[in-house]
This record gives sequence, C-alpha cells and structure tokens, in this order.
Amino acid sequence: MAAASTSLAPPDPRAPYTEVLLGPNRVALLRDGYQAYPAMLDAIGRATSTICLETYILRDDATGRRFLEALAARARAGVEVLVLYDDWGSNVSEGSLAALAEAGVKVLPFLPARFAFGLKTVLARLRRRNHRKSLVVDGWVGFTGGLNVSDEYAATEDGGKGWRDTHLRIEGPGALELERLFLSTWRRQKGPRFDEARFSRGRHVACSQLRIVGNEFALHQKAIRAAYVDAIGRASSRIFLTHAYFLPPRRLLKSLSKAVRRGVRVAVIVAATTDVKLVLWGARGLYPKLLKNGVEVYEWQGRVLHAKTAVIDGTWATIGSSNLDALSLRQNLEVNAVVVDRSFGRAMEQLFLEDLLHCERITPETVKGYGLLRRLGSWFAWQLRHWL
Repeated sequence: MAAASTSLAPPDPRAPYTEVLLGPNRVALLRDGYQAYPAMLDAIGRATSTICLETYILRDDATGRRFLEALAARARAGVEVLVLYDDWGSNVSEGSLAALAEAGVKVLPFLPARFAFGLKTVLARLRRRNHRKSLVVDGWVGFTGGLNVSDEYAATEDGGKGWRDTHLRIEGPGALELERLFLSTWRRQKGPRFDEARFSRGRHVACSQLRIVGNEFALHQKAIRAAYVDAIGRASSRIFLTHAYFLPPRRLLKSLSKAVRRGVRVAVIVAATTDVKLVLWGARGLYPKLLKNGVEVYEWQGRVLHAKTAVIDGTWATIGSSNLDALSLRQNLEVNAVVVDRSFGRAMEQLFLEDLLHCERITPETVKGYGLLRRLGSWFAWQLRHWL
C-alpha cells in the first residue's frame, strides 16, 4: 500500500509580514502595497456600518479607482462612508467626485488652497497639510502607515510602481483612536453632515502596548516628536530608523548623538531613490555631522523608498505617516502607531536588516567623493530644511 503523500502549501505572499496579539488588539505588519492594499480593500468590502478614509494623496488612477469603486459600492449598500483627502496632495477628477457623491459617499477636501484669500493665508494653507494615512472600518478594523492611495504604492504585479513602504492593520479597539482623530478633523473642517449615531462607540480599555499618536492642530502639535525623543532617550542597545525624508530638528539630532555616546548603535536608512530630490540633498548636507557623531548612514537603492518607521531595542516600534522633518513634526497633521512588544519589535528589526541589503553604506570617503559643487548644493539644501 502506497504511503499517503503530503504537501505543504507555500506561504501566502500577500499575508502580513508578521501578526501579534496586543491585549484586545490583533496587529499586523504589512510590507508595501503588495500586502496592504488587498487587506484594505477586503476590509472595505466587509464594512457593515461605517468607513472613514483619510489620505494625503488620492488619485483616480487604476489604484485609486479600485478604492473609489469599492467605497461607492459600500455607500450604495447603506454604509456611512466618509472620505477626507488633502486638496494639495491629491488629484481627483470632478467626474470621480461626482460619482462618489451620487453613490452617497461624503467627501471633504482638506484646506483647498483655491479658496484662500491673501498671500499669508495661501502660504499658511500650503504649509499646513493633512499628511495622515488612515482607514477605519466599523470602528474596529484600522489601517495606518505610509501608504497613500495611488499607483505609485501598488505592487508591480498589480500594475503599480511598487514603492517600498510599511503599513499597519489594527483589529480591535485600538482602531477607535484613528477614528477619533479622523472625526475630530472632519468636524473642525466643517465637513458634510453624517450619521453621528453610527459612531457612538462603547467605552474600551486602553492597551499599554499599542498607542496612536497624532499631531493635531494645537494641543498635541508636537506629540510625535515627543514620542521619538522619549524613546530615543531610553534606548540602551540599538536604534534603527527608516525614513524616506530625513531632516530631523536639532533636538532629535542631539538625542541620537547622546544615544551613540551611551554606546547605543544608531543606524539610519535614507532614500537615495526618492520622489523629492531636494530633501535627499538636504539629508546629504547632514551626513558629515551624523558620521562624525558615530551614526551609521545607509542610502536605499532601487525602487522609491517611502517608509517612515523606527524600532528601538527590539521592543519599541513606530509606523506612521510622519517624516522626521520640520513639516511633519511641526506643521502637518500626522498619525503614528507606537507598538511596544518584543515579538513585533523583532519582526521590525528583521525588516530593517532585509532593507539594508538594498542599501549602500555612506562613509566619510563617500561624502568626500561627492565633489565640491555637490557638497555645496547639499549644504544649501540643508539650510532650507525648515521649508522642505
């Protein structure tokens, strides 16, 4: 009698990079749009009561249309759908907006510059943008991280450009804080009326391992910077930062330098392949100081890097929309999730080490090889860091 054959199914490449339980929350780490977009569209498709989508970039390209059609379908099914997008960062046609409205989707553009009067008001609006990326379904499933809604972030297999980014899925009461931030902004910006009763959520117990940190209009404008400074100040072993746009303020730089002097390994991945070259030049203007202070600097090569993450001592980690620059830390509306968990932290460190394989290490010799004109250009761009 022949032995029964056995086979193991290959792992699903669209499955989360890792998944952990944090109190009442299930938290999944999602690498790139390849893993994040299918999960987000699946959550939208399962919505029964409410959907809140907030994004800096919303386009009606192929990826955007998939999201817009999914949102419209749920609105037609009776779900209360609210969409908040940044007017400066987005590019959505009037036809697409009309189709959403016809389906019953309520839409709010954040601070449309075209409605501003006076140079001072226009400049203030251009500098004060809604840079958050969040999706909350039924007050229970939430997503946040670095991904906007456009073809750039979609997998090449799905017709996109496959930008390198990191996102998070939260199933549980932790998603309610993302929803709270969304509704606070919606009301403050006087968005269209919606069914408030659907958002009457019961009280939930806070989870010390998961925290949503949002830069808001005034009260918590520097909350994300404070979270970084506190975590870096407590670091005892290693700090791994991945930031597409790395122009940190002086206080953060001092915190990193102090960490190195305490014997902490500090390594930073910066995007060499980027959609904002001037920010890269500004970061390169900072390299001599970082290297002198003992910080390891790596430049990502290949497809565009857009992630904004950190992991400290393999336990404290953050994923979100906030860059380490003046606009994110002082001006924009941003949101980050902070996770304190060793299992999740190990996965974040593994992701960082895998990303290092796509990087070139920057040394003092590398900087000298830039040439005088290039070094001067980087120095000049660094002086403009508060405006980049």
